[in-house]
Amino acid sequence: MGDALIIDAVRTPRGRGKRAKGDTPGGGLSEIHPQELMAQTLNRLAEKASFDPALVDDVVLGTVSQAKEQGACIARNSILAAGWPDEVTGVSLNRFCGSGLQGVNFAAMGVASGMQDVTIGGGVESMSRVPMGSDEAGIDGHNAQLRKTVVQVPQGISADLIATKFGFTREEADAFAARSQARAAEAIEDGRFAASLFAVKDPATGEVALAADEHPRPGTTAEGLGALRPSFEKMGAMPMGPNGETIDQLALIRYPDVGAITHIHHAGNSSGIVDGACAILLASEEGAKKLGARPRARIRATATAGAEPVIMLTAPTPASERALAKAGMTVDDIDLWEINEAFAVVPLKTMRDLSIDPEKVNVNGGAIALGHPLGATGAVLLNTALDELERRDLNTALVTLCIGGGMGIATILERL
Repeated sequence: MGDALIIDAVRTPRGRGKRAKGDTPGGGLSEIHPQELMAQTLNRLAEKASFDPALVDDVVLGTVSQAKEQGACIARNSILAAGWPDEVTGVSLNRFCGSGLQGVNFAAMGVASGMQDVTIGGGVESMSRVPMGSDEAGIDGHNAQLRKTVVQVPQGISADLIATKFGFTREEADAFAARSQARAAEAIEDGRFAASLFAVKDPATGEVALAADEHPRPGTTAEGLGALRPSFEKMGAMPMGPNGETIDQLALIRYPDVGAITHIHHAGNSSGIVDGACAILLASEEGAKKLGARPRARIRATATAGAEPVIMLTAPTPASERALAKAGMTVDDIDLWEINEAFAVVPLKTMRDLSIDPEKVNVNGGAIALGHPLGATGAVLLNTALDELERRDLNTALVTLCIGGGMGIATILERL
């Protein structure tokens, strides 16, 4: 196997995932078709890295809600919308919240295997235009046979189940969320995202639609978050089981030792709903020569891991352990960690499981402050980690995300 080299990366700002309604304005990207959002990202990458798009063997994009405007192979249509040569191909994938990182990992596998020379990995999600649930698949694709043998519950219930079972308190979750907001505010003030962030324009007018992340709430405090009501308490009391069991009761069938679920997560300590896109340019050594480019980093290892599907969100730990083992590394060998903040308890548990120094984790804030554009987030986190490694003159980072259905994904990159 050869190296999978990271040549460059770009991302859009993350816009609030809400359409305009009445006198209430929508998010800054809510009027941009997701194909156009990705097309601008591809063109900005080509501009920044100064390469001929004709050299790209394939574009691998993650998108979770592959329906409506995000259906019909959004990767290929984004390439066409970008005006790239007809010869450039694209493929779309869905590994839920891990989709963007999986797009990068599959693109990396293509060049590392020697089957391809230049690839692009990344993702796009317009949560304002194609909301969660648009594919009408539910949790399990409405498979009655599967439901007879495998219980699954919504992710917010799983997050609260983890908190209850492993003893994470509302106060800990809110403190973590406030820290995410503070770190994001500092990063924005310091211009740490400027190297990769570009302004998205309205394709119809050419005017700038959004130039900066608009989800952060500077000045958020743990005390203020403490006044918010739990988001998933009412959901947990809703009947969903075949015999009228509530959602909480279904979860407790698998975890009877818990007794009762304490609901601690709410909008302020869970990831934000946003729109966004990201693209990472990868190459083999031969591909880098074709591009005439100096690589910024290389992929050391990638891994996925499964976990029990009711508790669902615990697999960043085994995925990270598997990636570290493949790379011949330990937790202490990693300089920076990006652990997706789907819910506060996810990074809290991963840090506890792996004994990670919190000062190395999500140093510029995470999805609680900046938002989680489902199919793009993993690529965005890798982009953020690479930029921060360079800013701090450090060497290694590990990016990991929890994934619906009880999966985790991890990627280790090494700065060159």
